[in-house]
Amino acid sequence: MADASAQDAAPILAASRVSKSFGEVPVLFSVDFDIREGEVHALIGENGAGKSTLIKILSGLEEPTSGTVMLDGTPTRLPGNGEAEALGIVVIHQELNLAEHLTVAESIFLGREWKRFGFLRRSDMQAEARRILDALHVHIDVNARINTLSVADKQMVEIAKAISRDARVLIMDEPTAVLSGAEIDSFFEQVARLKAKGVAIVFVSHKLGEVMAISDRVTVLRDGQLIATVETRDLTPDSIAEMMVGRELSNLYPPKTEPDVDAPVVLDVRNLVAPGVRNVSFSLRKGEILGFAGLIGSGRTAVMEAVAGLAPREGGTVTLKGELVAFPSIAEAVKAGLVYMTKDRKGRGLLLNVGLQPNLTLLTLRRHLRSGFLNEASEVEAMERATRRFDIRARDASVKVGQLSGGNQQKLMLGKAMEAEPEIVIIDEPTRGIDVGTKQQIYHIIAALAKEGKSIIVVSSEMQEVIGLSHRVVVMREGRKMGTLEGSEITEGEIMRYAAGLKGESEDDRASA
Repeated sequence: MADASAQDAAPILAASRVSKSFGEVPVLFSVDFDIREGEVHALIGENGAGKSTLIKILSGLEEPTSGTVMLDGTPTRLPGNGEAEALGIVVIHQELNLAEHLTVAESIFLGREWKRFGFLRRSDMQAEARRILDALHVHIDVNARINTLSVADKQMVEIAKAISRDARVLIMDEPTAVLSGAEIDSFFEQVARLKAKGVAIVFVSHKLGEVMAISDRVTVLRDGQLIATVETRDLTPDSIAEMMVGRELSNLYPPKTEPDVDAPVVLDVRNLVAPGVRNVSFSLRKGEILGFAGLIGSGRTAVMEAVAGLAPREGGTVTLKGELVAFPSIAEAVKAGLVYMTKDRKGRGLLLNVGLQPNLTLLTLRRHLRSGFLNEASEVEAMERATRRFDIRARDASVKVGQLSGGNQQKLMLGKAMEAEPEIVIIDEPTRGIDVGTKQQIYHIIAALAKEGKSIIVVSSEMQEVIGLSHRVVVMREGRKMGTLEGSEITEGEIMRYAAGLKGESEDDRASA
């Protein structure tokens, strides 16, 4: 937490009665916000609350419609196009901003390369990049190209890039969304070092546990309005959540309705072998929610991609409703009644530069054709149906999907999946980067689908999510299944014992015993 000197210090950067409208649409209403030397100030709110707009104003990417931005107590107009970095204001954006063809070291120093006599000091930049990554406890080859890295490693490069810029104000938008527990711990250590150096940090996150652990003050926005700025020590996760959504969230997870014990098995996977998967077996019953837990890199997503036809299967069998299947593509899986919702909704799940309707009907386009031509009335009807069912909020269906909040993008993906009328739905990271209010909506939607007789697999890095939703939980480690938990066994401690290899044994181990 911030010491007394940080609390008494004058703000480095502040917004005073800042409002912003896009055309005739207001998105911020007279908001006050400030950030002081040597503190972490958390900025939170549901998707669409105005956080991103405020961040853009504080970093010069947008100008306020009214109100004042002050730097060191002086009203100022910040330069745009990222040039505020020259003033010490650095942003780690939620969307990764790396040049895929460059190396890690080149990415960290892009635009401010070290030179001597007009020549690049490559070895010096590589050594400095390695030093920064070592401080983050990140083991990435500084000569590796960005396009060869995992999403989590790319995020750590973004963090290293920001840290290398000697920031006075560091604004971080969902910096831990794709990091593992160990990576988050290392990141928090680095944040503590930056605080000790006097760096002012704005921390935007939907993870309330992290907000409580890392921040000194919390500002809550709701519907573009300032709700409160409060010392973190005076808050609880529940009180923060209630300020964010304006209602009590005691029913975050819906009551579990146990599936019929005699319900048929709709999916049976035996001894599955695929890239990153070793001899995994599991089954799924009609009306069941089956959770898949494990640490980052445990193979959860690899299993689902092999089942759904997105990755080659090297061994084992998949039986769907009593019939052996081997899907050559995701399209064939959809035809058979199985839909996979990727965790990478922006890269692989949705077309960000087009409107809602084309995204919604992408899997089922043939159903909306008449005499070989697209029947717009049919698409409009489908969009209206999905909007009502999943509470998709957009100005109109022509809005580009990339302009929607993360929660509305995820609800659109759910609508897209359910347009195919599947019997089995695999949802990978159902609420990544989504605010707590929308999480509640999605949890209740998933439970309702199971109650209707859909069979659901939920893959999640959030342990409470797996525990709160699942009837049974499969725990993965290093590409192998370590155990299956049911009923009272489904606890955080028990999942971690299996995930860490402290309990249970993989089917490989049993086979070789």
